[in-house]
Formats: sequence, structure tokens, C-alpha cells
Amino acid sequence: MTRNALVLIALFLSACSSGPGAAPTGPVTFSSDPMMTETSSSGRLRLDVRTAPEQPPSRGMQTIQLVIYDAATGAPETGLTLGVLPWMPAMGHGAPVTPNVSEGPPGTYVVGDVDFFMPGTWELRTSISGPVTDHAAPSFQIP
Repeated sequence: MTRNALVLIALFLSACSSGPGAAPTGPVTFSSDPMMTETSSSGRLRLDVRTAPEQPPSRGMQTIQLVIYDAATGAPETGLTLGVLPWMPAMGHGAPVTPNVSEGPPGTYVVGDVDFFMPGTWELRTSISGPVTDHAAPSFQIP
């Protein structure tokens, strides 16, 4: 392979890795104000939703923070297990990457590797289990 061909391949690969879909680098920080507040299917839970690296989210890899409270008392819900599926209803498909979920301070769950890989309306279909069983589907318009 010629040197010019190797240079072109290297440039192509570096452009691909820094475009939409690239994972955020560095520490993730969230806005102090939620982007939206969602109520669970049963009405028992309230979810404050924040996104990073920007709010509202854009195309590509995002990290989402869900702070989950008891809707009646306002107490944070701890010890939950979340199953998260980014879903594009208009296209009938999800994302190619499975998000990971970690629990932080009381009631705070961070969902990483959320790949909004194309523009349109996306839902974050979230199943909640543990001390409370419920569902929620915050919706995002991705430009």
C-alpha cells in the first residue's frame, strides 16, 4: 500500500471517530435544571431527565441522568434496576448499542452509551424493577 493511501485511511478513520456517534470524552456533567420531568406509566414515580454532553441532546452518543422520586412524597427511589432501550418509533427500531446503567447518589441513575444515531423522535423506553415496578418513556427530538 502506498504512503498516500495510508494517510487517506488514517484521515478517514480519525474523521469517523470524532463525528456523530462518538462517545463523549472526559467527565460527564449535567445541568442543575432538568431538561424535562416525566411521570411513570402508573403515576407513582417522577423522573427528572438531564442529558450530556449537551441539553437538549443532539445526534450521537449521549449520557442521560434519571433522578427518580416517589411522586407522592418526593423521596428518592433507591435500589432500582433499570432496563433502558433507546427506540425510534417512526422507524420501528432501536439503537445498535446497549446502554449501561449505574446508580449514583440516592435516586440518581446514569445511563451511558445512548446512541441517537439518526435525527428524529427517540424514546428512552425504561423498565423499572426492584422495590417499585413501573415503566417510563421520556421522548427526545434529535435534530
